[in-house]
Amino acid sequence: GYKPSNQCPVMTSSEHPLLPLPLFADRVSCGFPNPCSTFSDHSIDLNQLCVRSPASTFFVRASGDSMRDKGILDGDLLIIDRSVSAVDGDIVLAVLDGEFTVKCLQTKPCPALVPANPAYSTIYLTEEMDFQVWGVVTFALHQTWGR
Repeated sequence: GYKPSNQCPVMTSSEHPLLPLPLFADRVSCGFPNPCSTFSDHSIDLNQLCVRSPASTFFVRASGDSMRDKGILDGDLLIIDRSVSAVDGDIVLAVLDGEFTVKCLQTKPCPALVPANPAYSTIYLTEEMDFQVWGVVTFALHQTWGR
């Protein structure tokens, strides 16, 4: 797969204490209601869930709607891991001719950055383009409550 470049420094978050939050033992139905949910004494920390490699993980805010069909919306917080080798189909943060962009990486049949919105065109990568995978998008967080 593609390995991210190490040309530019990356700001990482400092070490934060764990913040365990309660985790329900049952899965929650998004279809018909299930009144039998049981509260669990298990907890989960989002840092442990979302950050596999703290030294190479950082956050960016998404801008625009080119990735909406993959669930990435304008203003979402994206978690990027630079230690992950990007493979075909991964959502990546790429640098293309000096500009950052988030797209699906296509390696076959020809290298391209593919949007997840039919209103946008695929960017076919050529030798003349300055292109680097900066990291793999491992999680996208967006707010659902608007107050």
